[in-house]
Amino acid sequence: MADLLYSRAFQIVGDPMRRLASLFALTAFVMAGPAAAQTGATAPAPAAPAPVTAPKPGDLQNIWMLDLSTGGRVTIMLRPDMAPKTVERIKTLTRQHFYDGLVFHRVIDGFMAQGGDPKGDGTGGSQLPDLEAEFNALPHVRGAVSAARTDAPNTANSQFFIVFQPKLTLDKKYTVFGRVIDGMQYVDAIQRGEPPVSPSRILHAYIAADTPPPYQPAPPVPQLTPTPPAKAGANVAAPKLAAPTASKAAPKRR
Repeated sequence: MADLLYSRAFQIVGDPMRRLASLFALTAFVMAGPAAAQTGATAPAPAAPAPVTAPKPGDLQNIWMLDLSTGGRVTIMLRPDMAPKTVERIKTLTRQHFYDGLVFHRVIDGFMAQGGDPKGDGTGGSQLPDLEAEFNALPHVRGAVSAARTDAPNTANSQFFIVFQPKLTLDKKYTVFGRVIDGMQYVDAIQRGEPPVSPSRILHAYIAADTPPPYQPAPPVPQLTPTPPAKAGANVAAPKLAAPTASKAAPKRR
């Protein structure tokens, strides 16, 4: 194309100045073509990360099941789209059987039931590091499941609480990571108290994708048979008392 343009330029007859001007015009046209092509090309935009969507009701990987001593199974829909690190922690501890046998140590009527502490007094947690806060737009309505923490925001670990009645003043101050979708009546039956006299407990915790067995009620508590009084004149030795041991200090919260 360039050769053709140049050959036609030199075929122009007449004034030499006219011929020279035509040559400059054609040269500018040829030189401008590649530059225009370069400036017109745009680099492809980087691909946006795929958004994390809310799990569907049948997504068994995000169904948390708590078999409670109050008589049945509580089914909770986890929300990894809102609190991915917290949900991953719940799954990890559940599959380690961490929650099996733990009590609800702080239960306030009209507010919430708190559990997930292996010490049973609100000061314990797992051996894993504390989590960064994942405050989100999910509200603290009835059945919401949220991560318990200290006054510092990045101290959630293993403890959680289930809301009895809406407490919207907690929104975006605690990490909601799920909501009860079935079995709320068993949550309502949790024994109240701080701590309760006879605390309700988690018999077993499961992720639904792990094909858990059907709910099994807690075995009945054996009744202690009273010891008959000793016969008169018999020398009943006092039981030996074990030496007192130092209590473990509450773990420091990171």
